[in-house]
Amino acid sequence: MPMGEYDVLVIGSGSAACSAALRAAKGGLKVLVIEKSEWLGGTSAMSGAGVWIPANHVAAEAGIADSREDALAYLRAVAPEGWEQKEDALWGAFAKAAPDMLHFLSVNTPLDFRLINEPDPFAEAPGGKLYGRMLSPRPLSRRILGKFARSLRRSTLPHSFTYQEIVDLDLYHHPIRAGFKVWPKLLWRWLTNSGGQGTALMTGLIKGCLDAGVTFQPGTRAVTLLQDPDSRIAGAEVESKGRRTKIVARRGVVIATGGFEWDAEMRARHFPGAFDRIGSPRGNEGDGQKLAASVGAQLDRMDQANVYPCLPTRYQGKSHGLPMTFQAEPHSIVVDRHAKRFVSENAFNIGEAIDARGPDGAPIHLPCYLVGDHRFLKTSLPFRWYASYERDWIKKADTIAGLAAKLGLPAAALEETIARWNSFCAKGHDADFQRGDNGWEAYKAHGPENRLKPIDKAPYVGMTINRSILGTKGGARTNERAQVLRPDGSIIPGLYAAGLAMANPIGTRAVGAGTTLGPNLTWGFIAAETILHQNR
Repeated sequence: MPMGEYDVLVIGSGSAACSAALRAAKGGLKVLVIEKSEWLGGTSAMSGAGVWIPANHVAAEAGIADSREDALAYLRAVAPEGWEQKEDALWGAFAKAAPDMLHFLSVNTPLDFRLINEPDPFAEAPGGKLYGRMLSPRPLSRRILGKFARSLRRSTLPHSFTYQEIVDLDLYHHPIRAGFKVWPKLLWRWLTNSGGQGTALMTGLIKGCLDAGVTFQPGTRAVTLLQDPDSRIAGAEVESKGRRTKIVARRGVVIATGGFEWDAEMRARHFPGAFDRIGSPRGNEGDGQKLAASVGAQLDRMDQANVYPCLPTRYQGKSHGLPMTFQAEPHSIVVDRHAKRFVSENAFNIGEAIDARGPDGAPIHLPCYLVGDHRFLKTSLPFRWYASYERDWIKKADTIAGLAAKLGLPAAALEETIARWNSFCAKGHDADFQRGDNGWEAYKAHGPENRLKPIDKAPYVGMTINRSILGTKGGARTNERAQVLRPDGSIIPGLYAAGLAMANPIGTRAVGAGTTLGPNLTWGFIAAETILHQNR
């Protein structure tokens, strides 16, 4: 006997999943959300909750000009070469639906989105903007979730602060000063069990879902998809507490299970080469990708991911990654295995550069290293705290040649690279990679005085800065309506994919600090819109 019959089954409980569930429920459908872990919220709950939404109503109310047309022009201008043929229809669908999605969430959840003072990283490109597309929610109390308050996934990030407070107060460099400046707010949030960032985002989304009648079933894993004789997806067989049951989904199944970065075999196959850390929940093992493939879906963009430097930390008692921009500090540079610089250390998409592949798919630069002098270690108390979780991570030496030996780099090449960098510092301009020159890099440098600083005071320090993953972005290939496709382009009826479980049209090259969450929310919304407009 089935566990129950629903109109829509959503697999996963992150931002894409809850966006889909909420839209379907507000459209009058009976919705079940299943989550294989005991914690709701997925990677989104752990995130900083920067949400990139062009032409949004919050910006419009502030008098900021933007349009769907500008957003699409921007996406086309900054995308990797060759992506437009496959992804243009999806970019258009995102640009069209994203503003409606955000307005829908603002009306139907407790979420109060505020603009974040961050520019598009390619603000100089056609359609780019210096302000108005980045948002994040104000804090919310977990208590509004009732019995699910204790089930909301916690984060490695300091969610007592909002995204904007972290930006304004420069928490990474001045944590104590930041705490003193907003201590009444921090105290109130502690007393009310409130949080900002991903805590606020997922609290608001789950609360909206609960109010709309969505049923949540944590501790429940989808094992197989059920198909009608005509190959339509009709539900799923699930496992909970060692028992298997069947769930009927009359109108459709939405796969929103996140990435596959914690499946070691899949990760090694699609991301070969040196690897540092993972910053997402351990349950991200590719369940959705495997389910989709089992019913004939095409998997695509499997080599794409949210790649960003991570510091070592602990999460739920195990080693974990904490996303942090530690590579852009003064008195340091990033080099490849040949001891050569290959990117501006302030580049927004430094993860894409670290992950660069050759024609054979093998990494070009890995392993990579951050090298600097002892002043690098003095720039941030949090860095020294988190680095202590891996005591052998940082190498020190009295000479550059000695550091090169400890890192396994060619000494002459490293000496030459550092000498060249020091010459740029003396001239005030990075002639190789223009570190700190564009709008985004100048913003992240916290002032021109921090852009270019020499590496010339022993002892010297170095550490790996290899590929770290916050979430893979490959999965089921979909059309612009979030319907899952077979390799021949035909639709698998009744099956939808959203977020990091789909072949994401915005891959490793992010177009804004919130271009994981913004599109994830939007694709969940699009999937539900498609279901609501289907005849059956």
